[in-house]
Amino acid sequence: MKNKLNFGIIALALIALSSCSNDQVSTPQFKASTTITGETLSGSVKGTMESGKTYYFNSKVTINANDTLVMQSGVKLLATNPAAELIVKGVFISLGTKESPNWITGKDAYLNPANYKLTTLQDPNTDPALKPDGKFWGGIQCEATCSLLDIKWTHLDFAGGTADDLNADQGYKSGDDLFNIKFGNPDGILILEDSWVYGSTTDAVRANGGKIHIMRNTVEKVAYNDGDCFNVKNSSIGDMAYNLIIGTAKGGTKASNKGTYGSVQTEINMYNNTYVSGGFRSVDPDRGANANIEQGAKGKVYNNLFVNCRTGLRILENPAADFANCFYGNNLSYGDTAAIVNEFYPTTHATTPQPTDLPLPSSFLPVGYVNGAVYNAPQLVGQNNPKFVNFPLPVPVIANLTLYNFQGNYDFHLAADSPAIGKGNASFTAVNATASLTNQYLKATVTPPNVDLGAFPKNGLGNLHN
Repeated sequence: MKNKLNFGIIALALIALSSCSNDQVSTPQFKASTTITGETLSGSVKGTMESGKTYYFNSKVTINANDTLVMQSGVKLLATNPAAELIVKGVFISLGTKESPNWITGKDAYLNPANYKLTTLQDPNTDPALKPDGKFWGGIQCEATCSLLDIKWTHLDFAGGTADDLNADQGYKSGDDLFNIKFGNPDGILILEDSWVYGSTTDAVRANGGKIHIMRNTVEKVAYNDGDCFNVKNSSIGDMAYNLIIGTAKGGTKASNKGTYGSVQTEINMYNNTYVSGGFRSVDPDRGANANIEQGAKGKVYNNLFVNCRTGLRILENPAADFANCFYGNNLSYGDTAAIVNEFYPTTHATTPQPTDLPLPSSFLPVGYVNGAVYNAPQLVGQNNPKFVNFPLPVPVIANLTLYNFQGNYDFHLAADSPAIGKGNASFTAVNATASLTNQYLKATVTPPNVDLGAFPKNGLGNLHN
């Protein structure tokens, strides 16, 4: 499998270089060997969707094992049927840009965004992003032969739904919830950067193996009552950084070594993320984490902002994470209720308070505190406000706290007097698991850790949305 991946990358690089000699010399873009001429995708597809054009799909579309499908910048791929899916056995590449992002969503949702991407507080039972029947397409479902899934500056809105018998090759059983993205090649590469995810049925991304780069994305309203945002398992290595994660049903970033194949230990760095209003729709009261490492996985968790989330950083004792190789600290936690602040260090779990955390653990934990013990710290309610440029803290009406699950016109950059400025740890390095991919169009852009906490450091080198 590893040799196939390397040869595939070399071939893709040659294709990219050849594109510079075509009629797009002034603004060269990556291009697969053929151009898609029709406006509707169906059956097996390969080639290039050309910059600025709109395409449609209404059923399962397959990219075969030795084929590549490319979306150049400014492409819209709109579903006209919730059964529409991208089944990736080969390579799928979406190369939107900041100036010309790509879209994969439902036709009606794209044409009428005010009806679907709501910017007022919504009951989850009526919110189009969270309703079980509110999905416009089935997501990007990769098989074990997918060597590269590369998504940049792309809106992935309203994906999900229910698996049928034809999803068996992607590891689903009929009736399962579909992930927005499913990946599962331990030798493959998954890049998701500078993109947007809005709404899902369950996890936004599930990876069972792979070299992972998930960086500078904005994710809103993940799942109705059972779904993590970025959830990776056995033989997954990489980074999750500078993501703004708002209103996920369960966890924000999660790493586990659970799985049935692969010899590589799961290792994920989770740094400089901003987590807001997470975990409150989870059917499992213990599954409302911001960041989570469990079951033999290892990694680093630094420089994050945890704001009004159901629980804090979870380092699990059963099934146990690789404690000796889990490193964390320099994280700021804020809560508007006693229930939230009393779970900054989750009860029943093995997270060790760090002297670099905000608030300082010794200022509120009882003498003799042991990991996972119950404590009460009412003095922390409403304290350590991270001071976003525009977001209501404390929340005006506590009963509405969980409904602040969207970005809208809020601005999560740090104000000049934010206590999160300069409190980070920039002394470690990213895993950079996708470094073997060096083609100028395809390679990941890795942003190193920052001394400012959260996804939007003051030097402007973090999340680039808004």
